[in-house]
Amino acid sequence: KELIAEYPLKKRDSSRLLVVSRNDGSTTHKNFHNITDYLIPGDLLVLNNTKVIPAKLKCEKAGRKTDLLLTNRLNEREWKILITKPKNDERVIFEEDMTGRLKKNKNNEWLIIFDRDADKYIENYGKMPLPPYINRNSEETDKTAYQTVYAKNEGAIAAHTAGLHFTEELLEQVRLQCVDIKYITLHVGIGTFRPVKAERISEHLMHKEYVEIPEDTANAVNFAKKSSRRVIAVGTTVVRALESASDDSGNLIPFSDFTDLFIYPPYKFKFVDAMITNFHLPRSTLLMLVSAFCSKELLFKSYEEAKGKKYRFLSYGDAMFIY
Repeated sequence: KELIAEYPLKKRDSSRLLVVSRNDGSTTHKNFHNITDYLIPGDLLVLNNTKVIPAKLKCEKAGRKTDLLLTNRLNEREWKILITKPKNDERVIFEEDMTGRLKKNKNNEWLIIFDRDADKYIENYGKMPLPPYINRNSEETDKTAYQTVYAKNEGAIAAHTAGLHFTEELLEQVRLQCVDIKYITLHVGIGTFRPVKAERISEHLMHKEYVEIPEDTANAVNFAKKSSRRVIAVGTTVVRALESASDDSGNLIPFSDFTDLFIYPPYKFKFVDAMITNFHLPRSTLLMLVSAFCSKELLFKSYEEAKGKKYRFLSYGDAMFIY
């Protein structure tokens, strides 16, 4: 637990970087801004431009104060939510005279129906939904720290954490190295924190997340593969998005839909040649995805080395480059 990063570093790209070679199993210790030493002209870097919404709201119900977590926006007044001990048609009171009512839908999911348009209210009064393993309340600084510098499309309730290490200056340096940068959108949902409890991995019910792959990104990935250039995924979310959208010929296609793809060994990757990722929780689907990419043995060896050298783990922690 002492290795879990409770706060981000002041400078994003000063985090540590464990460089792992799948070819010979070697590991090298760097800082994140050294990522440019491992990029080659012609590489394609794919980023996730999802934007985290301030999805945690303070409220009161049945005379008790509690937190409500927004998970999916249905319209300007209705959201899917997580809340403790909900009751159908129960009234919920928020700050600034905002109220709402709880409702269970036909899929046994809970909704909040606000009494008026809530978008501006959420923007002003919502808190960043920090992961449960960060043992503190969200602070005002988290509104920028728990968001990538290239975040654009609102919809995530957890950050695309591998991208948190990039600064505007570092991205510009990457471009100057003749490395192409493209974007996908995958809105990270609550399932990213749910551990795998099934006895057999294949029986785990994977959460669905919304993905958009624009045509120019699909074209760039297909061109890179045909030209023997590397496709480097920044984060497990980018890996899932790309690997979810191939046609029968093995080409990446423009995509706008939900994915429940669960990647675990011995998965054969279609598009991703290298990846940047943070350090993940045990028993998580994220850890299983990364182990499929570099082998469980190499991953666990790398984690033990990172633990020994006191790397910072999880969302606000350090990164790996696996190639």
